[in-house]
Amino acid sequence: MGKSSKDKRDAYYRLAKEEGWRARSAYKLLQIDEQFNLFEGVTRVVDLCAAPGSWSQVLSRVLIKGETFGRAGWEEKQKEARNYVLGMKDEKSQATEEKKQIEPRKPREGVRIVSIDLQPMSPLEGVTTLRADITHPSTIPLLLKALDPDTYDPSSTSPSAPVDLVISDGAPDVTGLHDLDIYVQSQLLWAALNLALCVLKPGGKFVAKIFRGKDVDLLFAQLKIVFDRVRVAKPRSSRASSIEAFVVCEGFHPPEGFKASLDVPLGAGIDLPQIEKEAVDADKKPSSKQREDGAIELELPSEDDEGGPEGGSRWIAPFLACGDLSAYDSDATYQLPKDRVSLDPVQPPTMPPYKKALEMRKLAGGAYGKTRGQENTSA
Repeated sequence: MGKSSKDKRDAYYRLAKEEGWRARSAYKLLQIDEQFNLFEGVTRVVDLCAAPGSWSQVLSRVLIKGETFGRAGWEEKQKEARNYVLGMKDEKSQATEEKKQIEPRKPREGVRIVSIDLQPMSPLEGVTTLRADITHPSTIPLLLKALDPDTYDPSSTSPSAPVDLVISDGAPDVTGLHDLDIYVQSQLLWAALNLALCVLKPGGKFVAKIFRGKDVDLLFAQLKIVFDRVRVAKPRSSRASSIEAFVVCEGFHPPEGFKASLDVPLGAGIDLPQIEKEAVDADKKPSSKQREDGAIELELPSEDDEGGPEGGSRWIAPFLACGDLSAYDSDATYQLPKDRVSLDPVQPPTMPPYKKALEMRKLAGGAYGKTRGQENTSA
C-alpha cells in the first residue's frame, strides 16, 4: 500500500506525520492520559515493547520537555491568544484574567524513562533504550542498572527507587485466528505484568494493550488481585473494528509476603499467598428454584462495580471511551485535497519484518516467483 492511499484511509496516520510522531499509536496514550490523568506525579517510567518508540516519545515530550497535548494543549493555546489580546489592555485586567487560566505543564525533575524491546529503536532525548526480552530473567538486572546506574547493586533484585508507571503497547503478529491471537496477547500481557511486579512501587500504575475476548473478564479479575482499580479504555484513535483495548490499573498493592521474580513468574507454578476469607452466610449463597417447564433459576448476589471477585460473584471491569468524540474517526476514509503532499514517516522502520523477505526474493531472482534460470526461458 502506498503512502497516499494510507493517508486517505487513516487520518491519524497522516496526523502523526504532520505533528512529528513516530507512529499513530502516540494518540492512544495521549487520549488515555487525558481520560485518567495518567502522568500525574509520574517521574520514573518503564516502556515495554517500545519500538518504534511513539509511546516513549510521548513520555519524553510530556515529562522531560513539559509539552501539553489534547484539551490541555488547546487550553494553553487559548491562554496564549488571550494574553496577546490582553496585552493591549491595562495591567490590572490582564492580571485578573490570568488568574482564571490553568497553569501550563512544566518539565519535571528527576525523570527516568527506560524503553525495552526486542527490535532496535532509534534514540530519543532523555530515554534509555534496551534491546532485551521482557520474558527472560536476565532483563531485570539490565533494567535495574538502567534505572539507577549510579546506585545499582548487582546483588539486589529490586530497584533502589521503584518506578511510578509501567506501560506496554506490545502485540503479537496476528494470524487472523482470533482465539489464538487473544491467547498469545494475554500471555504477552502476563509477561509484562510479571516484569512490572518487579519494579513498580506501591500505588503505582500499569497500562497494557489487551485483545477483548469471551474470557477477558478472568484477566481483569486476576489484575484486580494486585491493583486497587482496574478499568478498560478504548481510545478514539483505536479503530472501532479492532478488538484491541487498554487495561488501566492503578493502586498497586502486592499481597503480603509476595516476592516478584522472573525466575519463577506468576502462572509458572507459583501461587499468591492464600488470603483467609470469612465464611459466606447461608442467606448469601445462591438460591435456586425449579420452574414448571423444568428449568432451574439461580438467584446470584448483586455485583459491585468497584469491588472485586470476592464472594463468588462475577466482577466486570468498567469500560470507558477516551478522546474527543468530535475528533477524527479512525475507521473513516477522508478525501485529501488536490494539492496534498504525502509526507515520509518521521522514523522509518529500523528492522522491518519484510526486509529479510525482500533479501530472499532478491537472491531467488526477483519478484513474481522468477528465478535467474527462468527469466531468459520465457518467450
